[in-house]
Amino acid sequence: MHKTVSFYTLGCRLNQAETAILEQIFSNEGFRVVQFGQPSDIVVINTCTVTERGDRDTRRIINRIHRTNNNAHIALVGCQAQTQKDLLLQLPGVYWVVGNEVKMTLPELIKSGKKSGVFTPRIRRVPFTLPVSGINANRTRANLKIQDGCDFFCAYCEIPYARGRARSRRHEDLLKAAQELADGGHRELVLTGINIGMYQDSGKYLLDVVRDLSQIEKLERIRISSIEITTLPDGLAEFFENTPKLCRFLHIPLQSGCDQILQAMNRKHSTADFDRFVKNIKNQIPRICLGTDVLVGFPGETDDFFQQTLDFLANCCVSYFHVFSYSDRPHSKSRRLADKVSEQKIRRRSEILRKLSAHKRDQYLQEFIGKTEKVLFEQKKNGFWDGLTDTYIRVKVKSNINLRNQLLPVKLTEIDNQSMIGTL
Repeated sequence: MHKTVSFYTLGCRLNQAETAILEQIFSNEGFRVVQFGQPSDIVVINTCTVTERGDRDTRRIINRIHRTNNNAHIALVGCQAQTQKDLLLQLPGVYWVVGNEVKMTLPELIKSGKKSGVFTPRIRRVPFTLPVSGINANRTRANLKIQDGCDFFCAYCEIPYARGRARSRRHEDLLKAAQELADGGHRELVLTGINIGMYQDSGKYLLDVVRDLSQIEKLERIRISSIEITTLPDGLAEFFENTPKLCRFLHIPLQSGCDQILQAMNRKHSTADFDRFVKNIKNQIPRICLGTDVLVGFPGETDDFFQQTLDFLANCCVSYFHVFSYSDRPHSKSRRLADKVSEQKIRRRSEILRKLSAHKRDQYLQEFIGKTEKVLFEQKKNGFWDGLTDTYIRVKVKSNINLRNQLLPVKLTEIDNQSMIGTL
């Protein structure tokens, strides 16, 4: 009988994409993939180390596995495995620590008889391919990895150390994977990476990727995930207008609404750059959903600097924002800075921003009351079928028909917390 394996993913959408690929590789290698929480011989945890919370979550999941399935052999892969390899191998039940360069070879390592060890070679800066597409029968949307790594070296971030320098997936390889995902039933693809605006391979850039993907007949939607403002391609607004399959959605990290803090963070943009872009694209694509990230408590963030961020976001035409708490990372430049902000202040400021985000989200949803939008339905939950519009609005509909993976027009009638209710 083949060994069983289960998976747990921490962190970003890119990790989700890579876990789907790993699951398919394990299955092709003869392992039986079971749901996380069921007894399994091997548990693979795809780790995150963007914040201290990600590190804590890894330890929490390991302890949970050790309590409920203490015979399992745990494999840690990904970013934390790359940067904290020696510490992780000492944790209970951990047999393999595999970094980002070789994590797709984990099934081979296990089958070759490697009973334990650390496998974290230097990450090469070369174009890459992936062995499988990562079809996931449990999901209607799929994440398509097109890029990895980053050259920006923001002061708070250790991703260049965990993921390496910026590099792109071979264009033909990602097109092949996209076709397989569409043939496998995925009607929406989310383009993922660390810094996807830096995509470049064989004379192809990000908009070339979108244009080529839009030619795939079975593919209904293409969504650009998080993208840095300094990498947004020229003519993007016109591209939205002329490419119906491209979702009216952008998530553009801001990190701070204070220029002094942005400079200290070694960000590549100013608040004026950000404000100018979002105003322009909102004027051209009125109902586009614009999200952002905000990092709270960067060293030196005074009450006045935080107020600048609060005021900027209150007046900026973003639709929502994700709020992250600053924490020192082992490889980040900011760990050496003085004027650290207390955890109590970070929690208080984060709560203020989350309330503002909820208010902004509600304002955005108000624009859609009475409008009809196409919804890609994903699952039935609590008596409702729910799914997403291309503008990233979660919509719930009552229906006795199986709507899974159907793309249907829905009249949006009311707001329900941070989602909407509609009728077919």
